Amino acid sequence: MKFGGGGGNIKNLMKQASQMKEKMEKLQAEAGEKTVEATSGGGMVTVVAKAKGEVISIKIEPDIVQDNDIEMLQDLVTAAVNEALNRGQDIMKEEVSKAAGGMGIPPGLL
Repeated sequence: MKFGGGGGNIKNLMKQASQMKEKMEKLQAEAGEKTVEATSGGGMVTVVAKAKGEVISIKIEPDIVQDNDIEMLQDLVTAAVNEALNRGQDIMKEEVSKAAGGMGIPPGLL
């Protein structure tokens, strides 16, 4: 049994899927490089991170260190890092969602 002429369509679909995948990977990489900043303790700790989850810097105001409250400092650093990472994840989701919509992929599919 022979089916007529469908092979070209499958190859075309595969090519389109491959191109779409490459575009999404490029967009994710670009979005991952965006930076976010978060603070805790009223600005005593500031964290800058890339949206992909890489912490770039942590700034600690000297006043907080003079109190010798290491436990509070640890909590403030943890809170600022977590907030920066959460903001980064939000950026990644938003960018991927926008890109998917621009490619005709229904929202929520990715």
